[in-house]
Amino acid sequence: MHDFVVVGCGPPGARFARRAAEEGYDVVAFEKGRVGEPLACSGHVSTDIWEFTGPDAREDLFQNRIRGARFHVGGPNGDRPDGDDSYPFYKDETVSNVIDRVGLDRHLADLAREAGADVRERHTVTGVDEHDDRVEVTVKSPEGTETVDAKMVAGADGPRSRVRDELGLEEPGELLHGVLGFDPEPDGQDFVDVHLSAPRFFAWRIPRGDAGVEYGLAAPPGDGVRELFEELQAGYGVDLENRCSGAIPIGPPESVTSRRGFLLGDAAAQTKPFTGGGILYGMTAADHAVEQIDPDWPPTLADYERAWREDLFREIRLGHLLRRAYSLPEPVQRFGLRTLSGEIGVHMDRPTSLFSREQLKAWLSP
Repeated sequence: MHDFVVVGCGPPGARFARRAAEEGYDVVAFEKGRVGEPLACSGHVSTDIWEFTGPDAREDLFQNRIRGARFHVGGPNGDRPDGDDSYPFYKDETVSNVIDRVGLDRHLADLAREAGADVRERHTVTGVDEHDDRVEVTVKSPEGTETVDAKMVAGADGPRSRVRDELGLEEPGELLHGVLGFDPEPDGQDFVDVHLSAPRFFAWRIPRGDAGVEYGLAAPPGDGVRELFEELQAGYGVDLENRCSGAIPIGPPESVTSRRGFLLGDAAAQTKPFTGGGILYGMTAADHAVEQIDPDWPPTLADYERAWREDLFREIRLGHLLRRAYSLPEPVQRFGLRTLSGEIGVHMDRPTSLFSREQLKAWLSP
């Protein structure tokens, strides 16, 4: 019997598998396809990402450095009354990095393997049955169907989590529809562009250095996401390749644990409500899970529930408040952006840094 079965080997699942294996636990992780495929997530991350990778990862995964963002109230063809359609927010140093997103997943999975976790690709979990003393996980692979026993199951299988459904846990508060597309033309700019033109969310343009440019848009389903994405593409006058789409969960449910199971990452909606990004939040929660959960003592699941919420609750709550600004009337948006634009001291993953000493210095600077 395994100590943990991990379902899904994206960043949160791979991080948990690695850390749990390093602690001496017997871990098997299942990924339904190839690790990292299909791509359904942006590669724009804070520089904190390197704290979760191996020492040589940056050399292989890094694509571009970003030091700011230009915010636009409308689409690429929008105009401000003063003739400038952008409101820049920036730092003098690097704010974030653009990375090879597929490469990141594979790198983290390799770290889990090196730590001793049994990572199996092309293994689809079709059922999870909880018992008083174990969980039975049914898995379908090219070799057939098998049942694997473990003391606990970790559901890190994305926004439409099969494990979450099997455990009877609630869904995220909201699922947005996100679309990505890529232009192979190199672009080494150090600013991203954010357009507040999508209903209740935004669209973006991210330069990826020699890897090209990423274009994306997210909004609630039913708001014509694909049509809006076509307008974004036409506004920039580009033909995009390798399009992909996926769900973005917003708002964690009241509980992400059951009798012998727990959720991580997108399955638990451990994401930033104001951007939809969840790589760092999910891996942070995975670290809490390893630190708190004893597979031989199910009551420790409550310790995990408490630990990750204490760490991320304020960030997620403030993120919800920031997101409300996307739906304000256009004149109010322009006033707020004009008032606040300029040098910043905030951390892109920590909205609470709006109240930091660094941000105060930025506001008071000439």
